[in-house]
Order: sequence, then C-alpha cells, then structure tokens
Amino acid sequence: MEIKVLQDIFESNRNMADEIAALLKEKKVYMIDLMSSPGSGKTTITDRLIGALKGSFRIAVIEGDIKTTKDAEKLAKHDIPIIQIETARFSGDCHLESSWIRKCLDGFDLDNLDLVIIENIGNLVCPAEFQLGDDERIVVLSVTEGEDKPVKYPLMFNSSHTLLLNKIDLLPHLEYSMDEVMENVRRTNPTIVTFPVSAKTGEGFDAVVAHLARRIREKTGK
Repeated sequence: MEIKVLQDIFESNRNMADEIAALLKEKKVYMIDLMSSPGSGKTTITDRLIGALKGSFRIAVIEGDIKTTKDAEKLAKHDIPIIQIETARFSGDCHLESSWIRKCLDGFDLDNLDLVIIENIGNLVCPAEFQLGDDERIVVLSVTEGEDKPVKYPLMFNSSHTLLLNKIDLLPHLEYSMDEVMENVRRTNPTIVTFPVSAKTGEGFDAVVAHLARRIREKTGK
C-alpha cells in the first residue's frame, strides 16, 4: 500500500508538471528550477541573475523554504513579483511540488512575464524527485561541499540541465580538485552544461547570463 501511495504521489505530480509546461509554452514564459544543498549560494545567485536580466526580461520569483521569508525579503529590492512558499505551514516538506507551483503561477500575470525563477528548498535529494514543469533545471554546487557530491547524489545531477559550480573565489584557500569534481560530474551526467562561478565576486556570471538570455529569447521570441 505504501508503494502504491508513493507511485500515486509521483504520478499526480508529473501530471500537474505537464499541465504547467503546457501553460508556460502557451504563455511563452521560461521557468528555471534552481536547486542545491543549503548554503550553496542559491539566493545570492538568484539576486545576481535578476540584476543582470531584469533590464531585458520581465521576471518573477517563487521562493521555497521550510520556514521564514528571509530569502524573499533579500530579493524584494528588485521590485518584482515574489511569492514565498513556507512548507512548515502544512507538512514541512524538503521539496516543492508541482501543484504548489501551479497555485503560485495563478497568482502571477503570466501575460506580462518572460521568466520565472524557482528557488527550491535546500536539499540534494528530494527536490530532484519532483518535476515542476520547468524548462531548465539548474543545480548549484559550491566548492566547499567537496568533489564527491555528483556521485553521492546522482539523481540531482543527472536530472539537471545546467550546473553552476559556485564559490570558486575560495579555491586558493581549499584543497580542492577541479579535475576530480568535473570527472565526477561527467560520470554522472555527460551532457550537463557547467559554469564555474563566484556569486560573491560575479566571476563567470557573464557566461551564465548569456546562456540564460539565449534560452529565454528562444522561447519568448524577444
């Protein structure tokens, strides 16, 4: 019975994700699911991406956290639509589900948006299991987490399209092998697109912004 219930949950989530994908295709809105472990720099990355892209595209954000609205408050300075999901209010889940994303999208004026950024809850396991109807899954891995995370958490990395290897400004202070982490990434997902970046200094972000701008324009026609 427990197995069937779990299968039903995943099927229901996939069905809603398909509905979301169809809606976003109709509205010509690009959506990103940004995932990582806690403390990897997702919010700082989101802040930089909004700052770089909002002059060209109309952006909204869905912030996921188990508790608090701190990340949404940090992004409020951009004066864009932001909806916060606090999972502690209902079940305290460590992931976002497609039905919740659909309700958030219903709260946006999709006819006046080009990009929706989902900042998922910090976790390298559960978020990977739940499709959200997005166009691009981006996983953030910071160099402070070690080189082995892609092989220890393979679903997160092999289900993502793009990897941002963050905090490279700290490399001079760490015993860290870029060759080893990139080999582990290739073993897990040979097709993933990787960008070494520093959310603190901005290093590497020009390439990320160009990549996303190209993908957004392909969908929106802008």
